[in-house]
This record gives sequence, C-alpha cells and structure tokens, in this order.
Amino acid sequence: MDSSPLQQSRDMFILGMSRISHFWGFPKAMGSIYGAIYLAPQPISLDELVELTNVTKGAVSTNVRALERLGMVHKIVRIGERKDYYTAETDFWKVIRGILREREKSEFDHALRSVDESLSLLNPPPGQPQAPADAELAAFYRQRMQAMQAFFRSLDQLVALVMAFDDLRASALQKLLGRAVNGPDNTGKEQRHD
Repeated sequence: MDSSPLQQSRDMFILGMSRISHFWGFPKAMGSIYGAIYLAPQPISLDELVELTNVTKGAVSTNVRALERLGMVHKIVRIGERKDYYTAETDFWKVIRGILREREKSEFDHALRSVDESLSLLNPPPGQPQAPADAELAAFYRQRMQAMQAFFRSLDQLVALVMAFDDLRASALQKLLGRAVNGPDNTGKEQRHD
C-alpha cells in the first residue's frame, strides 16, 4: 500500500526520533512516541499512538509516563471522556532541562559513585603488600579512573551550569514580562504590584 508524502514524512520523522532517543540512552519507543505526539496537531490518545508507532499499548503507556516525568509531554483530560490525551512540550529548553535533570538524578549519579567506589578498591588494605605487577596495573587503573572521574565531575558542573542558565533565562524573562505588563507609572518609574 502506497502512503502519501505526508504520511511518509511523518513516519520518517517518528523513525528519526526513535534513533535519537536510542542514541541518548532512552528506549526507541519513547522517541517514536514523542515524535508522534509532537507532530499531532490535536491532543492524541494512547490508542492513536499505538496505531502510529506500532508499539504495544502497554509499552506506549509506560513510555508516555516516562515522557510525562521528563516534562516532554502533558496529559490532557477531557470532561466526559475516559481516555487521556497528550500534547508535546515544544519549549526545547524545558525538554533539555527535564532530560538533564532525569539523567543527572539516576544513571549519572550511579556512574559517578561507581567510579569513586572503583578507585577506593585500588588502595590495598593497610599492612597488606601488593605485588609489583599488581601495583603497576593498579597505578594504570588509578590514572584512567581519575581521568574519568574528572570528566564526570566536569560534566556534572556543565549540567548544573546549563540548569542555572535556564533558571536565569526564565527569571530574566519573567522580570521583563512583568515590567512590560506593569509599565511605567506617571513618574516614569516602574510600577510594582507585589
């Protein structure tokens, strides 16, 4: 069955999102689902997502919950309907912030702890000599692990900096919009409505 160029374009985009998702360490289905929701002009149901992505309803439900937790999709409840509908977050700064926070919370902290614990195991117990070959290998491991530890800590600081930048951006935007809404009073000074 031939599909229209619109369907082909949508399907290709959804496939691309699944690949990007996989690249970043998330399930391919999560990327496909986000792609389908992102391209939906109206809020979309789980049943529609199953049809568009060829993912089981259980997997769609699980991945939609994960996308909600990341702040990438939002649930829309329609009065009188039993189905839940979803829309995509289109502010990519919010999406990135949600992903960074989630990744930072779970696997990143675990990875950093693993490197720290691995380094601590390289120190022989007090009073227990280490064979020269083991000491040489331990020194090599220590050098490599410390380099990785330094990289992870730098990455952690970079993530914190990106988050702080986003918070600063939001704060500056709020101040700017607050001034635009309030405007100057008759004296030319900004009005405050605190």
